[in-house]
Amino acid sequence: MSTDGIDELDGRLIVLLAREPRIGVLEASRRLGVARGTVQARMDRLQAGGVIRGFGPDVDPAALGYPVTAFATLEIKQGQGADVRTHLASVPEVLELHTTTGHGDMLCRLVARSNADLQRVIDRVVGFEGIVRASTAIVMENPVPLRIIPLVEQAAADGPARRGPAGTGGEPAGAGT
Repeated sequence: MSTDGIDELDGRLIVLLAREPRIGVLEASRRLGVARGTVQARMDRLQAGGVIRGFGPDVDPAALGYPVTAFATLEIKQGQGADVRTHLASVPEVLELHTTTGHGDMLCRLVARSNADLQRVIDRVVGFEGIVRASTAIVMENPVPLRIIPLVEQAAADGPARRGPAGTGGEPAGAGT
């Protein structure tokens, strides 16, 4: 699905599901003005293609008692990536982990109960032989929280015909063949 993209109906369906994740297929079909089978088929295709990854609750770490968020850039020893990933996956306060280019090797989003607790979390994160150095930045505010709907709306407006391979904007993959 990554090279095909989404169309306007897919976009409307995704936005509806994002805003009302507990909506049923029948109600979604009524609101979108299409057949129930169309909605189900679209949902199945979007899930199979990895566009829709789940329908779980959107949980706020602060409401769970973890109001402090920080980003840690980690430098790791060569050849230790798999072990470091396993270690970081075992730390519940590590919400995300990305491998990166540039200054560090990995970037992780951490949460903590307080600034003092953040030190405990950082100590646990870096207390692993494969991590050479860490640089941490505490989040002051989050004026643009993680959002997907504007991206969905843009992708739907672009439509599959306007994107080429890997979203280059050229001819769709296989066009003219």
